[in-house]
Amino acid sequence: MKGHLILLDRLEGPAGPVESAVLMRDGKLEDLLIDSDRPRPGTIYRALADRPVKGQGGMFMTTPDGSAFLRQIKGLSPGAPLLVQVSGYADPGKAIPVTTKLLFKSRYAIVTPGAPGLNVSRQIKDEAIRDTLLELAHETLLDHPILATDPAGGLILRSSCEEADPDEVAEDIRAMADLAARILADADGPAEKLVDGDGPHALAWREWIQPAQIETEPGCFAHHEVLDKIAALFRPEVPLNGGVMFVEPTRAFTAVDVNTGRDTSLAAGLKANLAAARDLPRQLRLRGLGGQVILDLAPMPKKDRPSFEGALRAALRSDDTDTVMAGWTPLGNFELQRKRARQSLSEVVTPEMLA
Repeated sequence: MKGHLILLDRLEGPAGPVESAVLMRDGKLEDLLIDSDRPRPGTIYRALADRPVKGQGGMFMTTPDGSAFLRQIKGLSPGAPLLVQVSGYADPGKAIPVTTKLLFKSRYAIVTPGAPGLNVSRQIKDEAIRDTLLELAHETLLDHPILATDPAGGLILRSSCEEADPDEVAEDIRAMADLAARILADADGPAEKLVDGDGPHALAWREWIQPAQIETEPGCFAHHEVLDKIAALFRPEVPLNGGVMFVEPTRAFTAVDVNTGRDTSLAAGLKANLAAARDLPRQLRLRGLGGQVILDLAPMPKKDRPSFEGALRAALRSDDTDTVMAGWTPLGNFELQRKRARQSLSEVVTPEMLA
């Protein structure tokens, strides 16, 4: 089908149903969220300082879900309580990555304790809409305790506010501000989970804001052949327009090999590389791959490198995972450094779940 389609269903896992969400565009998988038993990003703990790691400038923290690691500590003594938020998924066998920069994020509003100011997303260009949203924010948060904290809190209004109902935006602002004030007032005590991170269905509501048809009936994955599309992600081969790309994760990095296929024209290398650049962020997102990514591109003249970089940069703008374009290696490969914002698909999906 044409357009966007959001499917909210559950995959049948070994321990029971696993909450999952799928975003499709024109019949292709655009995004995929699958729950797991690991702490979700966005989870907030009251953690206890355990022991410093001087060589890495950080400290291990004790949480109800295991050991966490906090970077850039100052003046934190072992045993002291501290509010921290899970910032991503840990590699197997490693501590949970956490930060002290808490964010209370919803569909329309992000409350930022310790970062004062009322701001509107830069994606909203209309000055009249921006002024209206700022006025709404001022009215909603007038005399709210989150603005009186030390240091004071702030607010970011997301791009989804542009066409939203003002009452819904105001309600979202109040809900996030009230939650932030309640958590900040609960900083003392033993190690405890204070807020659980959003699951796939809540994340879909929060992040997939484009107009879309939504289906929530059990079995909607099977009806739209989602299981077959997920199974295809376990194969390294990705067909391109006139070429082929292979995406293969290793322990050290993710290797991406781009070939021209049967195209033997002079511009075959550039065409295959441009097609790979446009689809690579989607493939990494769906497969849950992060860390170092090394691209072995199809042969093309050096003068065409800026065209490839421009296509890749444009594709990354629409991707919500922080990715650094590290540049070219002496051997002519291209390197990326991508935040590990998701678990690898192979860690959350088993062949039995797709049977």
